[in-house]
Amino acid sequence: MARIVPDDWQHLEATGAAARERETLALLERGLPAGYTVYHGVHWTRLAEGFSVFGEADFAIVSPSGRVMIVEQKTGFLRETKDGLVKAYMQTERNVAVALARTMEGLHRRFTAAFGAGTYHLEELFYCPDHVVRDPAIAGVNPARIVDATRKAQLAAIIREALPADEPRLPSAAKVHHFLADELALMPDASALVGAAGTLVTRLAGGLATWARRLEFAPFRLRVIGTAGSGKTQLALQVMQDALARGQRTLYVCFNRPLADHIAKVAPPEVKVANYHQLCDWVARDGGHVPDFEGANVFEALEQRFAQTPIDARWQFDVVIVDEGQDFQQAWVEALARLLRPGAAWWWLEDPLQNLYVREPVALPGWTVLRETTNYRSPRDILAFLRDVAGATVPALAGLSAASPFGGSEVTVFAWDEQEDAGGGESTVVAATRRAVTQALALGFRKQDIVVLSFRGREHSHFTALDHLGPHRLRSFTGEYDLFGVPQYRDGDLLLDSIYRFKGQAAPCVILTDVDFDTLDERAVRKLFVGATRATMKLIVVASPHAARLLGHEPVAPAIRAGKEG
Repeated sequence: MARIVPDDWQHLEATGAAARERETLALLERGLPAGYTVYHGVHWTRLAEGFSVFGEADFAIVSPSGRVMIVEQKTGFLRETKDGLVKAYMQTERNVAVALARTMEGLHRRFTAAFGAGTYHLEELFYCPDHVVRDPAIAGVNPARIVDATRKAQLAAIIREALPADEPRLPSAAKVHHFLADELALMPDASALVGAAGTLVTRLAGGLATWARRLEFAPFRLRVIGTAGSGKTQLALQVMQDALARGQRTLYVCFNRPLADHIAKVAPPEVKVANYHQLCDWVARDGGHVPDFEGANVFEALEQRFAQTPIDARWQFDVVIVDEGQDFQQAWVEALARLLRPGAAWWWLEDPLQNLYVREPVALPGWTVLRETTNYRSPRDILAFLRDVAGATVPALAGLSAASPFGGSEVTVFAWDEQEDAGGGESTVVAATRRAVTQALALGFRKQDIVVLSFRGREHSHFTALDHLGPHRLRSFTGEYDLFGVPQYRDGDLLLDSIYRFKGQAAPCVILTDVDFDTLDERAVRKLFVGATRATMKLIVVASPHAARLLGHEPVAPAIRAGKEG
């Protein structure tokens, strides 16, 4: 099976030409073996009108050897003229051969500049699945490279013949992949859940990762106030790459340990990555003090130790990035400031709507402020759901823009029955959550695509002591740390966490459970916002009957098809 880049194409809403291009992607994925990669433009972007990003072409297929075939697809009616095939667009007509030739000429020029003349192989193919070419000789395209309605079932075979799998690998093969990925403006979504088989990608053209890095002022102190899913963490990754290219020492500091652990896996290895208390621990140990993680108030003691430890050149950096800044305390700002070299750049990334600890915003006098209210990650109906149920309580929700390519995910709200005994020692909230997991699996999500998030903290959750949820083994934080401060997790195949620990991360399907509150006040809305915006495709809320009514939903128990549970 071929690799498709970007790989979230199956879940994107698309109509018209884009829907037909998705059909072609499915055909190519099935028809081309492993080792082939298909780069496509069927991925939403705020800047490009339409879906093609390779000139007039729709797909770029790379063989195992690094040979490239550019495929232009034209669906619907075509007209054969003495000048060749033409496609009608409103009041104009476009010559297929001229457009394809222009695309190939442009790519040859750019490939030569990138890789050098004679170091690559670039092919072309024209695909018109709805049209039968009656006179290939006047089409203006090599007849052998025209796949019309009579040969569409052979599309993959024709590509395999033109791009043999057993050719020697070209020296430019790796560069070709890098070039095409760069054309798509792709970078990994740093909030994608570790362990998910398909890495989500985000096209950020026009977003934070593109234009925030173009700002110039001295000293560089930039406070980015961006909503969930606006690209703050992707921006941080790009800032790291920029600093690495300049040979600068870089430090990334966030609040949550799970986020720091994840960023450490996707950041360049040269970057120092830690949550704030990890950083305190490292500096303390470097100064000869070994913290006692089994003692009382260990984290407060770490903070004080870090603030009092002299800082030398080993702990000073050219670029410092703070993520989850809304959770930081004022005293931490002064402590971190000692880690900046003269002339260093300091980035501060935060989202006030995710301030679950109700802390006062830190004061950063003299800093430049940049605001971003566009959410690229969460399905559009999740933001609509949040605005509908909580907009009056938190007016800032009304100012958020939904820019995800996903829609129609249909937020589901279930209620557990507080009067019913689930039996077997299982509480009704646990039973309802177990059935919600079964429904998520029935929708096609795999266990590694699902995360169960408790609306409460670990101390008050119904799930803290569980190691199974029905037949599913839970992977969850035990509440314990090893001698080096590394959190310990139970072994399992379904992740269970709290909204407090899972901030900054995301999963395709989020089951937000333990949802209960007397009034939908600002604190409840913030918690609901954090939990809901972790979902990149589907949100299921499991709430008490009272909370479900406050969310505008009559209590509904999750219905399970007979024989399907588990």
